[in-house]
Amino acid sequence: MQPSFQGVNKSTELSVIQPLDDILKQAVAQGASDIHFETGETEFRARFRIDGILHTAATPALHLRDAMVSRLKVLARMDIAEKRVPQDGRIQYPYQGQTIDLRVSSLPTLHGEKIVVRLLNISRERPSLETLGYEADDQARLLAAIAHPHGMVLMTGPTGSGKTLSLYSCLELLNRPEVNISTVEDPSEIQLPGANQVNINERAGVTFASTLRALLRQDPDIIMVGEIRDLETAAIAIQAAQTGHLVLSTLHTNDAPSTLARLRHMGIEAFNVAASIILIVAQRLVRRLCNACKQSATSVQTQTWLQQLSTQDQQAIGLASRPSPTLYHPVGCNACDQGYKGRIGIYQVMPIGGALQALILQNASTQALAQQASQEGVRTLRQAGWLKALQGITSVQEVMTLTHHG
Repeated sequence: MQPSFQGVNKSTELSVIQPLDDILKQAVAQGASDIHFETGETEFRARFRIDGILHTAATPALHLRDAMVSRLKVLARMDIAEKRVPQDGRIQYPYQGQTIDLRVSSLPTLHGEKIVVRLLNISRERPSLETLGYEADDQARLLAAIAHPHGMVLMTGPTGSGKTLSLYSCLELLNRPEVNISTVEDPSEIQLPGANQVNINERAGVTFASTLRALLRQDPDIIMVGEIRDLETAAIAIQAAQTGHLVLSTLHTNDAPSTLARLRHMGIEAFNVAASIILIVAQRLVRRLCNACKQSATSVQTQTWLQQLSTQDQQAIGLASRPSPTLYHPVGCNACDQGYKGRIGIYQVMPIGGALQALILQNASTQALAQQASQEGVRTLRQAGWLKALQGITSVQEVMTLTHHG
């Protein structure tokens, strides 16, 4: 029997069960990645993050706020009496014959607690690298890297940029009966049959670092670390990469070259960085133009944009081999949201070859590393976005919004 909500009468408690369930079902059906339950001085609302953009989905009556927040906390096994400090919890939510993992976070705000619910593993399938948005040359670089028997491959980018999906698409390709794959995550968002997946539990002392040490005693071939958060985890992962293991992990950095500087700033010696990192992928998710209503730009508009590109940009996107490039604009229709529907990745895929290793050992600047990568044919994230724009997949505005120059 579930506990009653403190400070909430029984009728109000019962009255929020169905509305809350409706909101959760609606979020799953619409492909939301997060639900924000927010309270202001005079209103209470639920917003969905869909394709990276927040939309107001429901505005329950303000008097239902406390009961709805309490029910979420009860389902997530959080302390409903504690409203002064942030809390985290999890819900296993049944939906159409499957179980959706919900991560719940509470935060005290000026007008009451805010709850954010992150929806995980809605789709359990691992799309191909091509479906994720990798260009053919970048796919080849990534496949060559994960074919190494040892070393480290890093996926970088902000939260929600698709790093975990990229990692699992790689693991799917590596998942064979003769290979021992172990993962440590917070939490495991995707199930991979045949792999040994561990969720960290810091309250119980199960951290990234302690689990990684344990995994190294489990005769692994391939290790996936959900996130490198500190020097201790980074050092163990680097050591594993140098002692016969293929290690895949993520970091929060802006682009591939700055990842090398981040590792150095964390305290990893330049020699260890140069000797262990095989390849770095930086990524973002850009919204796809709606195929039902997207509109081609005029030839004058397209040419005006092309003339603004630097020679380096033009070379990176292979402009010379495109006889009649065309850009497209978002319009908006009943089938989409303001001209966009769905998202696709853009990627900066940077192998660490001899020249970059030499620069790392010299403690070269991020700018010097980026320049060398460019000379080796590595596109920046913005250049990767330009390619998607010229393919009619996204718009110039979307690329400009989600990337920085350089």
